[in-house]
Amino acid sequence: MKDTYSYIAILDFAEDGISIEFPDLPGCLPCAQTQEEALRNAEEAMGLHIYGMEADGEEIPESTPISKIHLEKNQVPALISVYMPLVRQQVKNVSVKKTLTIPAWLNSAAERKNVNFSQVLQSALKQTLGLDDQPRV
Repeated sequence: MKDTYSYIAILDFAEDGISIEFPDLPGCLPCAQTQEEALRNAEEAMGLHIYGMEADGEEIPESTPISKIHLEKNQVPALISVYMPLVRQQVKNVSVKKTLTIPAWLNSAAERKNVNFSQVLQSALKQTLGLDDQPRV
């Protein structure tokens, strides 16, 4: 796994917005309304796409040189780069919702004391699993 990936994105300008494609990353197809949003969405989509490929054990392709990219009249190339350690950290530290069941009397007692259920569960899980408070990367 590399830390930084750079690929050419093709921004296709149309009346209804901007579609984006990465010739080297089939299926990575963000869209946008403005050029600024297109560049931001392209970076985010590319990072998540590569993260998914890494997680699935897929081979990450080499980037095609810009001189070999063929464009149509409404298209513009843009070099998009992502720093994967940040993407990996953000994805792994996304909060997930869990449904749990506790006795009503315990719920009532905890609510009376204004207990933060999420914080207590996180602390208990870390203690049970022998983990420190540092985020996982």
